[in-house]
Amino acid sequence: MAKKKTKKKTKKKTKKKVTKKKAKKKAKKKAKKKAKKKTKKKAKKKKKK
Repeated sequence: MAKKKTKKKTKKKTKKKVTKKKAKKKAKKKAKKKAKKKTKKKAKKKKKK
């Protein structure tokens, strides 16, 4: 019984790590999109001037 419990715990830990990695990737993509939007806005402002 004790052995089975430890196996389950390790599985849960690995799953959490995977989700954290995915979350980081998503955050990076969002940051890139935001950066692109900012650069576009700056370009528009320059054109207006």
